[in-house]
Amino acid sequence: MDISRTGDVWWKNAIFYCLDVEIFQDGNGDGIGDFAGLTRRIDYLAGLGVTCIWLMPFYPTAHQDDGYDITDYYGVDRRLGTLGDLAVFLRTARDRGIRVIADLVVNHTSDQHPWFLSACEDRTSPYRDWYVWRDEIPPGGSDDLVFPDEENSNWEWHEGTGQYYLHRFYRHQPDLNISNPHVRDEICKIVGFWLQLGLSGFRVDAVPFLLETHGLDTPVETDFHDWLRDLRSFIVRRCGDALLLGEVNLPYQDVRRFYGNDGGGELNMCLDFNMNQALALALVREDAGALVHCLRAMPRLHVDDGWAHFARNHDEWSLDKLTEAERQDVFRAFGPKEDMQLFGRGLRRRIPTMLKGNDDHIRLVYSLVFALPGAPVLFYGEEIGMAENLDIPGRMSVRSPMQWSDGPNGGFSTAPANDVFRPVVSGPKWGPKAINVAAQEHEPDSMLNWMERLIRRRREMPEVAFGQWSFIPFPDAAIFALRYDWEDRTVLLLHNLGKRPCKTECQLDGADAFDGMTAILGDGGFEITRDGTISIELPAFGTLWLRANAAAQVPS
Repeated sequence: MDISRTGDVWWKNAIFYCLDVEIFQDGNGDGIGDFAGLTRRIDYLAGLGVTCIWLMPFYPTAHQDDGYDITDYYGVDRRLGTLGDLAVFLRTARDRGIRVIADLVVNHTSDQHPWFLSACEDRTSPYRDWYVWRDEIPPGGSDDLVFPDEENSNWEWHEGTGQYYLHRFYRHQPDLNISNPHVRDEICKIVGFWLQLGLSGFRVDAVPFLLETHGLDTPVETDFHDWLRDLRSFIVRRCGDALLLGEVNLPYQDVRRFYGNDGGGELNMCLDFNMNQALALALVREDAGALVHCLRAMPRLHVDDGWAHFARNHDEWSLDKLTEAERQDVFRAFGPKEDMQLFGRGLRRRIPTMLKGNDDHIRLVYSLVFALPGAPVLFYGEEIGMAENLDIPGRMSVRSPMQWSDGPNGGFSTAPANDVFRPVVSGPKWGPKAINVAAQEHEPDSMLNWMERLIRRRREMPEVAFGQWSFIPFPDAAIFALRYDWEDRTVLLLHNLGKRPCKTECQLDGADAFDGMTAILGDGGFEITRDGTISIELPAFGTLWLRANAAAQVPS
């Protein structure tokens, strides 16, 4: 592939940055982040190297699930601004070379959405069949609960019309009936509307729940994967390079179905939950085995599709794919206290606190994420090493206001502290006095400046997105080493997961075609001999990214 063609599938080499408008920057002093404040911070994100902003829900909401309980798919929550403010933000981002995608949450609505309110008036409502109703709870209706701490069934009784409705999440979020063609048509209208306003695609929330037939009491004639393919075709017609990034937390072979298997044509990308959980286990054991096993299991995708890798996302760090013993190992290392865990399957902490503030260890994590075959996703504040706030209940603990300075409210808002939407992280070690953007911008070796260098190096390395990966067979179990070959380019990305320095060597295939190696990131040492033996020295939790120098061509 010619490097000029990489822009046609921009998502494969993008740097994604996920943020929630209401906790990023308050522009009018009311204690709530808004689009005016976010627009003021565009140059910060552009300077960091972000190429695509992922917006968490900004739509009108009933405010019971941090915006995921939507009451209007065609508007902006008035607390965050107006459609005009959003348009200004999109135009400013585009001017800085940044695309914007947004959460598409269409597997359920709020129970305050006009569709559901109409459906609840009586059984003859035209919106009644937009939701899933049953006279009795079907077998298994209390199994596989998403939120076992708050719900004991996936079905809720509606007294007014004498039936149960399906809700795979909270009871105030009734599921839409995807088997209804009017619902499917409405989803197309929703995505068409936002593409017209300037979005570059969507992160599709809970895709397996969107396509499931759970609870339907009549045979379903539509293959919902065919419908997902139709939705992708519709989006491509409206905006040729728009992205569908899916949340699909399933085993790899099941995830592959949501891409469209060999032929593609459904989702462009999926967030890689399997690799994320392997990362947790590898870090705890200081052994690359879990990552190696996961990479070997990773299915091949259509050439235009890719994976999105992350260290932490906006929810709990889900460890549901690990065995119970493995999960307990991670809990003991990263969240030994009960209030650090959630649902018995996840952690509600951020990376820096889990790693006890060890800078080298923290940077190793992000180097690993950026080195995996796919595109990296950052959650806001990771670039400065923000911590969670365990005083905020549940999954919201990792969604505290962004820390911009050491001033009041961390520079997030000029409102009195009691009026700020969500409490800022406190304490001398993790609060804004110690961790903030303004201070780190002036520290050459700060987390922020290191992250900017990491992003720059990764953007200069399309081999990771488009090349063929292979393992470099170092014998040390703590070494995770990947090689990428793409056309005439080769890079080696080396990581020491151990707390002890290591020195090791192995034979590197095809090294006779290289004119040495150039270090482009990290602080390890290396030597490569004429017979292709590469020797490396990495410090504890060390990283080393190398680019092979092409041998000079001898004129014929």
